[in-house]
Amino acid sequence: MKPLYLSFICLLILSSCKSEKKETTTEEKVIELSIAEKIAIAHGIENWDNVKKVEFTFKVDRDTIKGSGRSWVWYPKEDSVYMSAGTQEIKYSRRNLDSVPANADRAFINDKYWLLVPFQLVWDTSATISEPKKVELPINKEQLDMITITYPDEGGYTPGDAYDIYYDENYLIKEWTYRQGNSPEPSLSNTFENYQNFNGIKIAIDHKKDNGNWNLNFTGVSITLE
Repeated sequence: MKPLYLSFICLLILSSCKSEKKETTTEEKVIELSIAEKIAIAHGIENWDNVKKVEFTFKVDRDTIKGSGRSWVWYPKEDSVYMSAGTQEIKYSRRNLDSVPANADRAFINDKYWLLVPFQLVWDTSATISEPKKVELPINKEQLDMITITYPDEGGYTPGDAYDIYYDENYLIKEWTYRQGNSPEPSLSNTFENYQNFNGIKIAIDHKKDNGNWNLNFTGVSITLE
């Protein structure tokens, strides 16, 4: 009888282990993505780890005047940057900014922010992001969801600034409002237009004001994967 009894005990133990394993699997929680993460994913951030090189020219066209722009080549993994603007050419590493003119790196941070703001929403971990709410767009006047990203009062090139991000049902950014120093009044509002796909990363090429005679835009955009 002992062998039969021992076999019965073993079966009970195995059954209990299988049951516990099944319950553990069932109880695994699904992590809900934040709105910022959903926006970043909609613009292709899952492809960012494979990016080797980013090239773009930042331009502002006013009325009939075409801006000459600033051209950038950025290697994000090394965080090395090359800038060309008119007769000025600068190459530097963002890991060592001691010998870099402050205006050059400030310009890079500004231009890169415009280019990749959907990713900055998750990269800029020191900033705070509000809960979404339904509002009227400042330019197109349609109703869309909005979140606000606010930067701390100290650190960075533009401390205390805030951006209202307006996005559609697909989490693509359609407009934004920049508020310097988190002022209640907008400092600048722009559209996000002419989205193009660069190796899985979606970038809005044109950013226009409501009068239509001003366009901050990107040319020569190229994203090289490893």
